[in-house]
Amino acid sequence: MQGGSSGIGYGLKYQARCISDVKADTDHTSFITGTLSLREENEVHLLRLSSGGTELICEGLFSHPNEIWDLSSCPFDQRIFSTVFSTGESFGAAVWQIPELYGQLNSPQLERIASLDGHVGKVNCILWWPSGRNDKLISIDEENLFLWSLDCSRKAAQVQSKESAGMLHYLSGGAWDPHDVNAVAATCESSVQFWDLRTMKKTSSIECGHVCNVDYDTRKMHILVTAEDESGIHIWDLRMPKVPINELRGHSHWTWAVSCNPEYDGLILVSLSLSLISPAFHTRSGGTDSTVNLWFASTTSDELTSGSVVASPSEKLDPLLFSFNDYEDSVYGLAWSSREPWIFASLSYDGRVVVESVKPYLPRK
Repeated sequence: MQGGSSGIGYGLKYQARCISDVKADTDHTSFITGTLSLREENEVHLLRLSSGGTELICEGLFSHPNEIWDLSSCPFDQRIFSTVFSTGESFGAAVWQIPELYGQLNSPQLERIASLDGHVGKVNCILWWPSGRNDKLISIDEENLFLWSLDCSRKAAQVQSKESAGMLHYLSGGAWDPHDVNAVAATCESSVQFWDLRTMKKTSSIECGHVCNVDYDTRKMHILVTAEDESGIHIWDLRMPKVPINELRGHSHWTWAVSCNPEYDGLILVSLSLSLISPAFHTRSGGTDSTVNLWFASTTSDELTSGSVVASPSEKLDPLLFSFNDYEDSVYGLAWSSREPWIFASLSYDGRVVVESVKPYLPRK
């Protein structure tokens, strides 16, 4: 099933590619996003869904000095977030705090809590542990993985440890295991590397083609989802890493990002570039085909028989629940709401935010 958007829209002033759920805001369904303008002063928008669910309200608008390439909200403090930014010549990363009285100020300024200096080359992302309060941060550049100790009260961040991915490896991103504070997955060209933060050593890897993004299943241990350029989405049981337990195809170009739903088994958010997903998660995929797909898929290896990763045709249900295709530009950002997990926000490169509810498309029990 496919159709245009019936969601709630909001337009940013400039181009943009990253949006994050404000998980620590337990009173509102909130998202935070930032712009990507080379010449103009960039902006961070704090958006909240109205109590009736009919309007996206800008609760805060803040200046940001550079192009925002990555943005993540702190999972335990709704006023804190991180950005990766570019000056046009170099990349940097920082942790910011929204002023306490931002709703009462005419032009509130963000406070830089800490600069994550020490990177050489392009910084790809900053990771917060998603499962609770933690004073550690991870930053990943093209060659290295950094573990930081963050002290918000003292407005300081120190490198606790740093390790190189190796001579022939090019890191592009990663995800922090919500079930294990010491485990991180890092994307690296045609593989995913797994790191133990206690030793800062690689423990294992899985081979896959041109990985763009990864995410852990927040509901089930050992389950990882990978977004790959032309081969779509793969779901892995890390206890059996040689082959994926499920494969989701369908877009015609590349996959950009993946995000597992925080509450519902089988719901996944996927931002793609013309490559669809398939049967095993509730997944959303979007990309340069200007489409966001909602999928329902299985994430259990128990369904595999005789070593096959595909169920028999008689057992299959159509995993693609709905395609949202009312976009005029590439969809790079997708974020589930932690507070209302049937709601997601999408962000297309033209700066258009759309909030949708997937309730009408979920399978009935």
